[in-house]
Amino acid sequence: MTVDLEAIAGARQILVVVLPVRLLRTPDWAEGPFPFEVGSRRTDAATRATYFAPASARVLYGSSDRPCRWHRTLSIVHDGLQLQGLELLRTAARRSHGHALAVLHFTVDGPLLPVLRAIGHRPYAGRDPLTGPFAPQQLFGPVAEVRGDTDALAIARPYTIALLTPDAHHTPALRPEPTAELPATADSWLWQLASRSTPRDFPLAPETAADEFDQAVRISADWSALVLRHSAAFLGHRADAGEGDFYDFAALHARTVYLDALLLGTLQRDHIDQLTDELSGVFDGPHLSAQVGSLERNIALFRSTYWRQHLTAHGPANELLLAFQAQYRLPERFAEILAEAADYSRLVQNQESQQISGALGVLTILGLPLGTALSVLQVLGDQSTAHLLVALGLSIVATAAALTTRYGRLVISSLRGGAGPEPPA
Repeated sequence: MTVDLEAIAGARQILVVVLPVRLLRTPDWAEGPFPFEVGSRRTDAATRATYFAPASARVLYGSSDRPCRWHRTLSIVHDGLQLQGLELLRTAARRSHGHALAVLHFTVDGPLLPVLRAIGHRPYAGRDPLTGPFAPQQLFGPVAEVRGDTDALAIARPYTIALLTPDAHHTPALRPEPTAELPATADSWLWQLASRSTPRDFPLAPETAADEFDQAVRISADWSALVLRHSAAFLGHRADAGEGDFYDFAALHARTVYLDALLLGTLQRDHIDQLTDELSGVFDGPHLSAQVGSLERNIALFRSTYWRQHLTAHGPANELLLAFQAQYRLPERFAEILAEAADYSRLVQNQESQQISGALGVLTILGLPLGTALSVLQVLGDQSTAHLLVALGLSIVATAAALTTRYGRLVISSLRGGAGPEPPA
């Protein structure tokens, strides 16, 4: 039986909200990601970078001479939510100057699912929490503004990442014992958190429910994750003992390394969207070779900078990134981009080959009559200026006549990059 989460509050509830924004100026905040701490462990940029390939770490954390991420500590409590801090990650590209992702870190006191439903604007949900003191324009002020729905790379609703750990009486989410399999209700809870919906909002078809639950990432026996298109969720499967429990580190990872893996997936999705848009406009400009050359450079830059399907040699961060990529079909879409770009590159090469052949043909048509006439005069020893002018005139007439033939028209068409005349029927 499905248990509705709307009235249930977990022992530990964390909410991370990701918004697409536009930087209005360089933030004067502290550089680097928000440095959460548990005991002696501090997750600053240097610590997090050890989980990622160097190229991915530069994208997520920048460098001392080229910062791309900033954070600000806050403490605002309102309507059951506590905002602990903000982050900004610059994602600017050639066609999206000023674009960035804003990250808001909350803890939630009351039931978590109603907050998620309100952020997702579900029917009959409560007031959007991102208003009043948590309104983005209030939080970011002159530093950044939320990108509107008209922006091609803006998501319709904020992306959310939620973590809920259960108490001992939350048996639907708990393993009966460490070696026992999860009850079906645990995945139902995880689905509700990840989809920001109740069974009334989005009833899963019984025929496909098992396939949806199979997408869950089993991080360990203690907790699982599920990544969907507009949100992700983590759910504990062992009772949370409070401060000092393993879930201290679980919450730390969800807010830091696992968040960064999903942010990298978001960057990949946005840049693939840009490349797709650029592909659709290849024939809009007058110079196809320049457009294709620019496209190939952008693909190479994306591939060397952003396109990573493996963050580390181990760890669930890889699985979370792969799950995000699967939701948006990013590997298949990038393969299609590469194939289409290769087709355009062959088209440009064919046109250039035709133009070179056309240029050689024009030289042949121009040079053959003139060279023949001059050779005849030289053999005859004729040095008359009048005869030379007559030879030149006849060679021009012969050249013009040659250009009116099918071969001549084909040469001119090739020189201009066209397909040439249609073959005779």
